[in-house]
Amino acid sequence: MIFYFSGTGNTKWVAQQLAEATGERLCYIPDELKAGVLSYQLKSGERLGFCFPTHGWQPPRIVRDFIRRSAFTWDGSQMPYVFAVTTCGDNMGHAMRILNKELSTKRLQAQSQFAVLMPESNVCFSFLHLDTKEREREKIAQARKRMRHICEVVKNRQTGVVELIRGAIPYTYTYVIGGYYNKHLITDEKFWVDESACIQCGLCARLCPVDDIEGVPPHWKHNGQCTNCLACYHHCPKHAIHWAHMKRGQYRFSINE
Repeated sequence: MIFYFSGTGNTKWVAQQLAEATGERLCYIPDELKAGVLSYQLKSGERLGFCFPTHGWQPPRIVRDFIRRSAFTWDGSQMPYVFAVTTCGDNMGHAMRILNKELSTKRLQAQSQFAVLMPESNVCFSFLHLDTKEREREKIAQARKRMRHICEVVKNRQTGVVELIRGAIPYTYTYVIGGYYNKHLITDEKFWVDESACIQCGLCARLCPVDDIEGVPPHWKHNGQCTNCLACYHHCPKHAIHWAHMKRGQYRFSINE
């Protein structure tokens, strides 16, 4: 089984590559949470993977919540082969350390760990900017090569492979800057819609992984469930959805890039 979460499509693509290479079943974390049956019996020899985007140098809250609420069991005393892949626009700090801390409560650890550099999608920090189209293409081309390697490692159940992009000051990224980001900026309070541009297609509500959007024009529920994945922002066909008052572009993964 491969569990994944994705907002703009970067991590979905990564998870799909792994599922195709290994034959493992692909499971979308929001769908699993909505179904409410969070007990998983792993078959002998089955791989267990976690794919997630780095949000503010930490795993997204929805991924951590899923692990906390889930029960994993397996045949025999030997732990299943566990791997984890995170996508990031620049670096991922100690996000994988946090993931493994969550997994340890389930008697699990990622035996091989990877980071994949993908086009930037975060528009919530004033000092972060989306990549140019040229840089997007460069990153995706490199990611294609990287995924071929990662798929081989996972397919062959290799352990002890740790290929991460922690950055120059990972502790500061994750626990200081990321701590502020995940405490104060993971919210729907800053989203707003330009009603003159909105075509009332309802796409944002359909894409929201936590059902935090309702009505047309869209309204956010302000119920604390927003995971700030920015799916609503980046997929809006008219760019009618904005975050705070920063003027930024949009990005969503395209296999044709």
